[in-house]
Amino acid sequence: MTLTHPLRILSLEDDPNDAELIHELLRSEDVACELQRVDTQEAFLAALGQGGIGLGIDLILADYTLPSFDGLSALKLAKQVRPDVPFIFVSGTLGEEVAIEALRVGAADYVLKTRLSRLAPSVVRALRAATEIAERKRAEKALRRSEAFLAEAQRLSRTGSFGVNVLTGENTWSEETFRIFEYDPQTTPTVEMVLERTHPEDREIVRGVMAHSSRGGTSFDIEHRLLMENGAVKYVHVVARLLPGDDPAEVLFVGAVTDITETRQAEMALRRSEGYLAEAQRLTHTGNWVWNSVAHQSIHWSLEHYRVFGFDPAMGIPTDEQFAQRIHPDDRDRVVRFMEKAMFQDRSDFEIEFRIALPGGAVKYIRAIGHPILDPSGALSECVGTAMDVTEQHQASAALETAFAEIKTLQDQLYKENIALREEIVRTSMFEEIVGESPALQTVLARVTKVAPTDSSVLVTGETGTGKELIARAIHNRSQRAARAFVSVNCAAIPTTLISSELFGHEKGAFTGATQRRLGRFELAEGGTIFLDEVGELPPETQIALLRVLQEREFERIGGNKVIRANVRVIAATNRDLQQLIEEGVFRDDLYYRLNVFPIEMPALRQRREDIPLLVEYFIDRYSTKTGRKIRGIERSTLDRLISYAWPGNIRELQNVIERSLVLCEGETFTVDESWLSVSCGEPDRTPRMLLRIPPSEEKKTIEAALAEAQGRVSGPTGAAVRLGIPATTLDSKIRTLGINKHRFKTP
Repeated sequence: MTLTHPLRILSLEDDPNDAELIHELLRSEDVACELQRVDTQEAFLAALGQGGIGLGIDLILADYTLPSFDGLSALKLAKQVRPDVPFIFVSGTLGEEVAIEALRVGAADYVLKTRLSRLAPSVVRALRAATEIAERKRAEKALRRSEAFLAEAQRLSRTGSFGVNVLTGENTWSEETFRIFEYDPQTTPTVEMVLERTHPEDREIVRGVMAHSSRGGTSFDIEHRLLMENGAVKYVHVVARLLPGDDPAEVLFVGAVTDITETRQAEMALRRSEGYLAEAQRLTHTGNWVWNSVAHQSIHWSLEHYRVFGFDPAMGIPTDEQFAQRIHPDDRDRVVRFMEKAMFQDRSDFEIEFRIALPGGAVKYIRAIGHPILDPSGALSECVGTAMDVTEQHQASAALETAFAEIKTLQDQLYKENIALREEIVRTSMFEEIVGESPALQTVLARVTKVAPTDSSVLVTGETGTGKELIARAIHNRSQRAARAFVSVNCAAIPTTLISSELFGHEKGAFTGATQRRLGRFELAEGGTIFLDEVGELPPETQIALLRVLQEREFERIGGNKVIRANVRVIAATNRDLQQLIEEGVFRDDLYYRLNVFPIEMPALRQRREDIPLLVEYFIDRYSTKTGRKIRGIERSTLDRLISYAWPGNIRELQNVIERSLVLCEGETFTVDESWLSVSCGEPDRTPRMLLRIPPSEEKKTIEAALAEAQGRVSGPTGAAVRLGIPATTLDSKIRTLGINKHRFKTP
């Protein structure tokens, strides 16, 4: 055996002469070696831990019997520390049972000192066996790494492998295949398991492919669906081919199965999106196109584009000349020059309106928008755009202009006659800063008048910007607490970690940063009214503390243990559906019932459009004084737009629009920029007719009629609340207040 370096031997021998004899014998047998002798357990362990001679140990030779240490213990220690190093016993006496035990524990061989001629061959055999074992371990490790790489690659690519023995029908699956089919890897795979997971609509196709393969097919490629136990559907792509062999028992069908669910879902989503786009284009009469500079013509027209311009898609995309001939003769030169300049000179976005003349003589009005796409050098590469058929809008606009021109004189005359009347109404309808004379608002103010003298909790609901805080102030100002403080708290504007401290105060040292005692809003409002705006935003722990105040009229500061009595009237407001928050577990139902003693719902501005002229004049008067403007009149078209606008931001939005307009107004006639009113302008009022519009004397009769129509049901899509256009909680409160027995309307 040829060694690349001198053999490094660790000798466990108490007799130096024997160790030297062994060394000389090995050298005489042409075994180049270096020998290190140790004779105690401590020295042996130290040599093993330090690697022995030089860089490591190649072989351990050990006497079985030493004065303070036995060879079998040394063998066990060596197998723990250096299991890869061959271990040979070289001993004067070694019984058969001891030799067998030594070989069982892991010794490579044993040689008697009386037969040292066997030592060199034994060393060669032991080293060869150790080399083979090391190479086998390296091969096994490389195989394991390769298998791990393959398994990870299959997992990342969602591709599993399988094999089927054609003769025995035995199936072999990779771990990823089990994962795709969602079976336990401990299960023995079968063809029946594949069919069981196959979608019922695809099962016959898959069964047919399998049958063809079993009758001599050499390959197959198929896509089908899987139906999992939880109802989920997967899409898989399966490919396989036959691996022939000399032995029929070794003929296999091997293949791969790939989970392509995400790909198929993305394709379906893309097709749906394309379908939605085509339908949207059809509904809006809008087509799109792409013009390419290399082809020097259009390379794409959508189906709606063909319809708008009256061309047949079966004939292909028209040439630029054919398209130009479709433009109305009076507009043709203008459009051609404009588009050439926009695309090739300006190379910037453009928009143009023109007419087209269809073969039958019909004329359409078109609005075209284009966007040039430039290459890295700045030259035109492509131009994409849309074309909308605005014929109906153009005709409607012309008809409206004619109608407006006819009635403008009468409108202006009526407007001037009503100016004096509106000024009088504004003066007589003031309820603090609450302006209006609509039945919906007057009903709210009537309820304010009723509840103000009491100490009942009030819950004001309504959309944002409807003036809920003004109602709260009106209740306070007409109550017996008017001389005391009115404290307003916006619960949504205070961090949840500080809201409890803000409402109830805290003691010094209650938390980090609490350097001194601080009074809460409830103490500041003692004897007066506290207004909790956006009460639906309160965190759960603060809701509990607020419930205690409402029930027990007492609370404690954060970090304190002193009970503080509270003589405060609570008025809450929210623009959220507290009933829904209760169902979601976000808001406490017991707190809701404590707050909702007397509900008041504020109507949206679109539900009281008759108040808009009064509000406009009120805000003009207020802000013209601040800005030093002198406004003598309001443009009629401006007022019409303000009245027809849907006002999603309600009075707050109207107030902001008026103030902004006064800042920018240059003359003495008030106008509003039409672009400030969003596309919601002119939308129909989709809010149901409100019960608040009905006179109080008719409320009971109206509610009973709605309950009869709903067969006693209050909430739900067919309930009386929906018919009356009010929240179910508000209707429940009215039913209790008016003493209505809703159960008598239920049908048996």
